[in-house]
Amino acid sequence: MARRRPMLSGVPETLLWTLYNRAYEAGQRYPVLDDPMALRLMKDLDYPFEERFGQPNAFHSQAQGLRSRCFDVAVQEYLADRPQATVVALGDGLETGFWRVDNGWLNWLSVELPEVAELRQALLPASGRLRTLACSATDLSWLDEIEDPEARGVVVTAQGLLMYLPPAEVRRILAACAERLPGGVLVLDTMARWLARGTVVGRSKVGGMTIPPMRWAMNPGERHKLRSAHPAITEVRALRLPRGRGAMGELIRLQSLLPGLRTLTPALTQLRFGYGSPH
Repeated sequence: MARRRPMLSGVPETLLWTLYNRAYEAGQRYPVLDDPMALRLMKDLDYPFEERFGQPNAFHSQAQGLRSRCFDVAVQEYLADRPQATVVALGDGLETGFWRVDNGWLNWLSVELPEVAELRQALLPASGRLRTLACSATDLSWLDEIEDPEARGVVVTAQGLLMYLPPAEVRRILAACAERLPGGVLVLDTMARWLARGTVVGRSKVGGMTIPPMRWAMNPGERHKLRSAHPAITEVRALRLPRGRGAMGELIRLQSLLPGLRTLTPALTQLRFGYGSPH
């Protein structure tokens, strides 16, 4: 198969940076994320990763691996109780979570912009329990694609996505999920306000890529405010990164816990939706 040259810019291009980090981590002797498909994707893509993003960074790569692993764990915990649930991955990029958590029964729906959906379908193997829907996460018609959500269960993931949306759109997505997915959960990550401000004024770069503006930001101590998006949000829970590898892994763990440093990496949160508005 000929190598594919991705033509992405803006927010979609960030998926290549996260893939670059995940693949670097997956190539370590004792990776924090078992992701052989990320290594394969790197070989299948004709893209100047090092020229565009610089040398792999040990901190960012392991932190990215741990973030993806944290999402995987949250999905697996839900599947332990509801093994035939649907996983809806908003802004999935070239994430390979389906193959990392597949229990043989789940159904997976990736919701991606058309140019990214085409890339996923061209590069990733097809499966009868994996679909890719070409539409924006803000086009809530993807909710209509979930089969029997209350009976089967639903996990919605939004990894590296919501921070790029306007606050009103974020609230609209959370409210729609709470309204229509009783018994489901949503796992998301958020960036601190000071980091987001740097992207809005164009000061934040990764190698030669300027990070797109992050329009929605939230400090870790503010996550309780997410409950106000809809009365059916019954739980807002902080998720902790899994333990990492070596001294760098310990550094990542400590900075994610200490108030003065924990805003250096994304904060991860799980929302749970009840079966009716509380009285």
